[in-house]
Amino acid sequence: MSTAPLSGGKVMLLVDADNVSADVMEQAVRSVMAEHGHLHVRRAYCTAEVALKHQQLFKRLSMRPMVNLAAGKNSTDIALAVDALDLVLAERPQVVYLVSSDSDFAPLVHRLREKGCRVCGIGQQGKTGEETRAAYDHFVDLVHKGGEPAAVPAPGPSTTQARPPAARKAAAKKSPAAKKTSHRAAATLAADPAPALAAAPAPNPAPTPAPAKKKATASPAAKKVQTGGTRTRGERPVEAAPLAEVQSPARKATSGREDALVDADAILGAVPALRGGAEVALNDVAQALRAARVLGKNASSIKLFDKLPADFQVLHHPDRIRWKGAAGR
Repeated sequence: MSTAPLSGGKVMLLVDADNVSADVMEQAVRSVMAEHGHLHVRRAYCTAEVALKHQQLFKRLSMRPMVNLAAGKNSTDIALAVDALDLVLAERPQVVYLVSSDSDFAPLVHRLREKGCRVCGIGQQGKTGEETRAAYDHFVDLVHKGGEPAAVPAPGPSTTQARPPAARKAAAKKSPAAKKTSHRAAATLAADPAPALAAAPAPNPAPTPAPAKKKATASPAAKKVQTGGTRTRGERPVEAAPLAEVQSPARKATSGREDALVDADAILGAVPALRGGAEVALNDVAQALRAARVLGKNASSIKLFDKLPADFQVLHHPDRIRWKGAAGR
């Protein structure tokens, strides 16, 4: 790369790190340093992922990463262009190097040249178009040589590289008898692999699982309880009554208070306000009946009073209950 010799002027290097490889970035810095002997501004514009990937390279080249967190298209290019104009107006450099193969920087090159500085371009070979080269005062393509070397993992203790030289020499020096034996075995196996397979020991048969124990037979009493049946003295089976019929009246009253077992006295005892002939809201009556365990938790209070039309009157809009017996007093 050759440019007109400059005496003591400031030199800027702005890199589009999303567009060129790490190897090209390093070549660009060394080439500019060899040309001018100094480099005042070194900045790389990139995304956060690229900055993390090349952080060791940026430290080695004393390059300042300008991380762009915007997710829009060409947002990194726009950040570089805005920064370039700001730096040129503030620092007044004699030459500006743009490291990128992107043709979108042509308007920026023209604008920087109008500000009185020389604009040179550095691109990656194979990615730069002819229209991009023509926009700069000078342009050079650098060949990508493979980028930063990857770290090679250290071999484990069991690999061949970790073996000491003495062990490797011992392994390399096999006795003639051992070599002959190995060659014979290989020839025999190639000629007829069946004997080798037959000589292999057969795998041990899987242990036979022990027979499962028989389930314990239920006692006659338990059978009677399970079937719900009873026997008379003559050993004649008698069908058991359904569970619903065996329930006591108290149980029946608890599970379904809306039936006829609930009388007016039980309701008046739970809601004393009804005795005076007052009209009580249906919700208040239902809460009082459930609290006194006269009405079941999920039972309907309307159905309960529908079964007692001679004692209670259901009024609507809003729903309320009135005891008819108070009028006869």
